[in-house]
Amino acid sequence: MGNPMKVVRDERTPADPADEEVCRPLTDQELEWKQRINEKLLEVLDLSLIETIGEEKARIEIRQTANRLLADESAPLSLRQRQAVVKRIEDEVMGLGPLEPLLADPTISDILVNGHDTIFVERRGKLERTNLRFTDHSHLMNTIDRIVSAVGRRIDESSPMVDARLKDGSRVNAIIPPLALDGAILSIRRFAVERLTMDNLIELGTVTPDVARVLGAIVKSRLNVLVSGGTGAGKTTMLNILSGFIPERERIVTIEDSAELQLQQPHVVRLETRPPNIEGKGEVTARDLVRNSLRMRPERIIVGEVRGGEALDMLQAMNTGHDGSITTIHANSPRDALGRVENMVSMTGITFPIKALRTQIAAAIDVVIQVARLEDGKRRLVSVQEINGMEGEVVTMSELFRFERDGLDENRNVIGSLRPTGIVPSFYKELRSKGIELPIELFGQ
Repeated sequence: MGNPMKVVRDERTPADPADEEVCRPLTDQELEWKQRINEKLLEVLDLSLIETIGEEKARIEIRQTANRLLADESAPLSLRQRQAVVKRIEDEVMGLGPLEPLLADPTISDILVNGHDTIFVERRGKLERTNLRFTDHSHLMNTIDRIVSAVGRRIDESSPMVDARLKDGSRVNAIIPPLALDGAILSIRRFAVERLTMDNLIELGTVTPDVARVLGAIVKSRLNVLVSGGTGAGKTTMLNILSGFIPERERIVTIEDSAELQLQQPHVVRLETRPPNIEGKGEVTARDLVRNSLRMRPERIIVGEVRGGEALDMLQAMNTGHDGSITTIHANSPRDALGRVENMVSMTGITFPIKALRTQIAAAIDVVIQVARLEDGKRRLVSVQEINGMEGEVVTMSELFRFERDGLDENRNVIGSLRPTGIVPSFYKELRSKGIELPIELFGQ
């Protein structure tokens, strides 16, 4: 077996002595006092009033009341223990309990709760087990219910799966028994507070300066782009960064299942899908929103991810004057991405001759960008391919840039670089005609 999972420590700058205590499990004595004081707190505090005074004032009120109750009860706890207990109570009433210190840590990108007593996080691309836990199954279920009810959704045995989001925009998925055999499962994909730029990707080694210039030119020249990659490969991050090249004067409509995009342009219309209600009615799909967006005079349509029949409407939009559109798709390679678009169009129930469908795909999509998370946890841009057209019934593609691996270093980090293949894209003349000058040497000539 491999090495045991590392224990995660909160890497924030400690604001008080209790911060060191927050990421360890409470002892049985501390847990008993936390539950006792929490019950008394709920008796003496008017929670409906707390909701009206703002979060910061409410947290101060909870801390003061909890400390007073501990003093009144003559709790046999040290100062550090009392601070840890009070912090847990504060997080319980105002936040998400043991998840709060993890949500406050900017180095964590995913929080994965596997039952009430097991919490993993992803930090810098690597999974690590924490020593935090929920008190019991009911504690975890209450936390999940608090998350989903805040966005008007529900979770119970009749509806045991749900997607939601936190106040900061982080994506949440929960699945509970009987579907989850070992207890409720909660997965949180953190929302990046700081918006990354192309310069950040260059510093991280995800792209090279030359490729960054080409990507910027592709977006500015209004070529239609498909960003492809696996789960957690950085598709949405790449989409966010590419959108930064869109001129501020353009009207952009974004369509997402869960709002994540952070566009900075002044003229952005944000649309979000809606699941069915308890009666199974009221669902608004991405396909509905793509169709509606065509009536909103968009200059660019950005779909967070195509998953189904909306792929057909997206292709039609790209082919009917809405050039410069960008979307993402789950796929392991650019060629696989086009195959998945075909499959999604078939979900509409409309049958096309295969050649006609592929002709439409070749005409709609200009560039496919492939991103991947390598085994060292780093996210990389691994391929940029141009769609050239059709040869018979096959969509032809040319790879412009390719990530070439040179091996692993002593720390098992992937060594390699993104290199031009020597092919000059057919859109190169189009870039020049639009006043976008790129040295032909960028393509390895």
